[in-house]
Amino acid sequence: MSSTATHILQKAVDGQRLMPEEGLALLSRGADAPGANATGLAELGRAADAVCRRLHPEPYRTYNIDRNVNYTNVCAAVCDFCAFYRKSTDVDAYVLPREVLCKKIEETIALGGDQILMQGGLHPSFKLEWYEELLRDLKARFPQVNLHAFSPPEIWHFHKINKLPLRDVLHRLKEAGLGSLPGGGGEILVDRVRKAMTVNKCLTDEWLEVHRVWHELGGRSTCTMMFGHIETLAERIETLERLRQLQDETGGFTAFICWTFQPEHTAMAHIPRAGAFDYLKTQAVARLYLDNIPNIQSSWVTQGLKIGQLALFFGANDMGSLMIEENVVASAGTVHYLTLEQIKNAIREAGYIPRQRNVFYELIDRGERGCVSAPSKTQDQRVPSKPFERSPVFVTPDS
Repeated sequence: MSSTATHILQKAVDGQRLMPEEGLALLSRGADAPGANATGLAELGRAADAVCRRLHPEPYRTYNIDRNVNYTNVCAAVCDFCAFYRKSTDVDAYVLPREVLCKKIEETIALGGDQILMQGGLHPSFKLEWYEELLRDLKARFPQVNLHAFSPPEIWHFHKINKLPLRDVLHRLKEAGLGSLPGGGGEILVDRVRKAMTVNKCLTDEWLEVHRVWHELGGRSTCTMMFGHIETLAERIETLERLRQLQDETGGFTAFICWTFQPEHTAMAHIPRAGAFDYLKTQAVARLYLDNIPNIQSSWVTQGLKIGQLALFFGANDMGSLMIEENVVASAGTVHYLTLEQIKNAIREAGYIPRQRNVFYELIDRGERGCVSAPSKTQDQRVPSKPFERSPVFVTPDS
């Protein structure tokens, strides 16, 4: 790795903020020949791991148990990258009956879950009252379950179709039982990309405004990036920059999750699938760049068990959800499923204690006894003085 890249990595490890051109320099390195740049990927991973350990010196890494319930697949938007959405006239269009939705929640609770990630399409007919009734009903039946619901494109759609101020929409949903906001529909936060891939869906400033107003109302949310399609590397960095700026302003993001575009069965199936090399590199750069977002989730759902585990050494401090149910990514042909014990074992094998948390990253289990964890050290001891000292040895994945 060049002296310039080494300097940038050390800067991030030391807790200094990276500039966009520095993030791009790291992300661009080896883009043309990833197989020949295994050393550079390992060094990038070591730096991201050092930053992760500085932010999270605790001897555990986390996971959560929830269920991704898609209450409808009817959507007024047309997204070239989506294999899940349907028009209301399609024979396989659906809206889940309330009884089915409640049964899914009951099954989630039985498995130790505390949350429902509830998202759907941009339904052209439902008014805000329909969503308020849904939230109130679910909260009355399952008061212990957090409703992590409605992506920013859905919220923006509610605002438009009801002709109500965005703040009023979010306030009413919060009063009805909305607990937190997912980061879905982020894709790439650059309008060139969004306009090229989708029609009738919120643009960058609108996506960010939903989160901004939600944070101003006291809410918390996650943020995401789906990459590996028509965006440039500079546009990935621009996405991270927009997220970092909003976090500076509000402090409302709890976590960042990135994953690679899954092209099968979509209108963009001709685009080659991004590999594990690109995934690990992008997540590592995100950890270095997003200095104000505390948590990074691994995306084993798209990458599989081994790369999802390896992500714990590339800046992630969380294995994400057990994901009892997932429909959107699965519609594009990705079918990675893990048991709870596999997730826990992946964390143990990485040298940490597995701990269950909620969406606010509060621990909600009693911990484990007799688990061999990473050595208990002070924060200064756990952070290498150089990004390439006392760090794990990495095996370069197939790209």
